[in-house]
Amino acid sequence: MIEIEHLTKKYGDHVAVDDLNLTIEPGRIYGFLGPNGAGKSTTMNIITGYLAATDGKVCVNGYDMVKDPVRAKACIGYLPEIPPLYPDMTVLEYLTFVAELKSIPKKDREEAVDEVCITTGISDVAGRLIRNLSKGYKQRVGLAQAIIGDPDIIILDEPTVGLDPAQIIEIRNLITELGKDHTVILSSHILTEISAVCSYVFIISKGRLVADDETEALMTRMKGSQEVDITLQASTVLTDTGSILQSIPGVDHIESMGDNGHGEIRYRLHAEPDRDIRADVFGIAAERGLTLLEMRSQSRSLEDIFLELTADDASAGGAETEETETETAETEESETETAETEETETETAETEKAEADKSETEPAETQIDDRSVIEDIENGGEE
Repeated sequence: MIEIEHLTKKYGDHVAVDDLNLTIEPGRIYGFLGPNGAGKSTTMNIITGYLAATDGKVCVNGYDMVKDPVRAKACIGYLPEIPPLYPDMTVLEYLTFVAELKSIPKKDREEAVDEVCITTGISDVAGRLIRNLSKGYKQRVGLAQAIIGDPDIIILDEPTVGLDPAQIIEIRNLITELGKDHTVILSSHILTEISAVCSYVFIISKGRLVADDETEALMTRMKGSQEVDITLQASTVLTDTGSILQSIPGVDHIESMGDNGHGEIRYRLHAEPDRDIRADVFGIAAERGLTLLEMRSQSRSLEDIFLELTADDASAGGAETEETETETAETEESETETAETEETETETAETEKAEADKSETEPAETQIDDRSVIEDIENGGEE
């Protein structure tokens, strides 16, 4: 469906996408995960043809995005993070306009518009101006323009940003429905959304692919050792309880979590990878007379995996932020010094101007006095 080979995008010395290789098969909902600046949106823009790559190759359904862009783009419906809407158009006018841009035959446009309105649930607002719609409905109109013309691939960049919880659920359900007939590529920072909607995950860090697999398989592969938290009734705990728990087959080590103040003592048991120790824990507790009040297995979430794989990116981001703040402080200090210098120069200039005006005025007054004396002498002479 989509083949990405050695994709690279540079902005001067900054590498946004670094030798990225991906294969996207039909019939799945793919999730793109990564911190800000990881290269997700840049990759999506290159796949859709909105942005040219510095190096590498993108093929969509066998069409090279550089050599045959018209056919390649015809296979894609794209919803950017900010929907490309015209607020002064009605929904119907806008979607008809989009259908024309996508070269849908005139005789088929009305049917195509009606179909996407029904699919996205916007038929009841088709006659309203887009500017008067709620955020949720605007997002639905954006989805409608992406799927009109029935493209094989739908690319959605942060489709639930700024929506309230009810609207997020609606959009998620809509994406799930679209995934039944289309290949969907979804970029999001909401990890629960990716795990709930997507069947396959790509995690990108610093422009590179650091992990990819089916969502459940990725969490299984990255989960590491199993952790089991147990709570025992304090009155039944023995002095050698720690040793008893440590002797359970498959237990690597244990942590005592202490007394919770309610007559209960907690332990955390770390087991070997792919080893479920819960049945053994229950059996040894019953055998040794330990009253087991609670036992809970701790599993790693997609968020834990994401944070682990992108830890270097977060550290680099923090360093860049500190450097930026330092540069900003230095700039502000420099601007303050410049402003003070300019103020001093202005005051000096005003002083010099005042003195110049004064010096010009004084000779004039002296000249006037001299003329008055001459006139008095002349007049006196006449008398």
